[in-house]
Amino acid sequence: MKRGGMKRAAATGVCVIVSVLFLYPYAWMISGAFRDTADLLAAPLRLWPAHPSLDGFRAIAAAGGITLLRATLNSLGITIASAVLAVLASVLGAYAVVRRPHAPALRVLRGLFLLAIMYPAMLLVIPVYIVVYKLGLLGGYLGIVLFLALGPVQFFLFEQFFRDMPASVLEAAAIDGANEWQVLFRVVVPIARPVMVTVAIISFLLNWSQWFPVLVISSTPDTYTLPVMLLAQNGELGANFQATMALAVVITVPPALLFLFAQRRVVGGMTEGAVKG
Repeated sequence: MKRGGMKRAAATGVCVIVSVLFLYPYAWMISGAFRDTADLLAAPLRLWPAHPSLDGFRAIAAAGGITLLRATLNSLGITIASAVLAVLASVLGAYAVVRRPHAPALRVLRGLFLLAIMYPAMLLVIPVYIVVYKLGLLGGYLGIVLFLALGPVQFFLFEQFFRDMPASVLEAAAIDGANEWQVLFRVVVPIARPVMVTVAIISFLLNWSQWFPVLVISSTPDTYTLPVMLLAQNGELGANFQATMALAVVITVPPALLFLFAQRRVVGGMTEGAVKG
C-alpha cells in the first residue's frame, strides 16, 4: 500500500473512532429512554434495553405543569417565529449599516451588536426583563420571541455578505429608478437567499435549546418550551432517569434531523456570508 493510501486509511480510522466516541452518549440517551431506572443502574454502559418500556414517555406526557404536546407546539412556534424575525431584522439592519456606513446611529447599532457578542448572555437577561416588563409583554409569547430574535451573529453574516456584493449591481438598480426598498427586496434579497436560509437554520438551532430567557419571561407554565419542561420535570419526577432521557430524546431529535438534512446549506451559506467571490 502506498504511503498516501496508508495515511488516508489511518485518518479514516481515527475519524471512525472519534465518531463512535461522540455518538455513543447520544445512542446511550436513546437507549435510556426505553430502559427503566433499575436497568440503567444495573448495567449503565449497556445500550440495548433488557426489557424495552415506554413508561418514560408516559411520565413526561404531563410533567412540569404543562403537557408534552403543548410544550412541543410552544417550542416550534416560538423558535420558528424568532428565526423568521431574526432574518428580517438582520437583513434590514445589515443592509442599512452597509449602505450608510457613516451614519452615527447605525454605527452605534453595529457597535451594540458587536458588544452583544462579547457580553455574557446571562447578564443581558435582567435589562431585557425590565424592557419586556415596561412594554407590557411579560408572560406572553411575543416577549419571548422578541428576546430570542436578537441575533448578533446573524447580523454580521448578512453584513459581510452585503459588503462583498458588487457595487455595480446596486448602482444599476438605482440608475433604473429603483428606490432603496426596491433595491433591497428586488435585487439584494434574491441574491442573498442562500444566506437567508442559512441564518434561519442557525437561528432555529440556537433558539431551540434556549431555556433561561423563556423561564425568566414566562409567568405561567403555559408558555414553557421543551427545554424549560425538562428543567421543571427534574424536580417533579425526581430520579426518574428514564423519563429524563425520554424528554431529552424529544428535545434533541428535531434539531439533529434538521442539521443532518441542512448541514451542506449551513456550511455553504456561512462560507458565502464570510467570503464571497
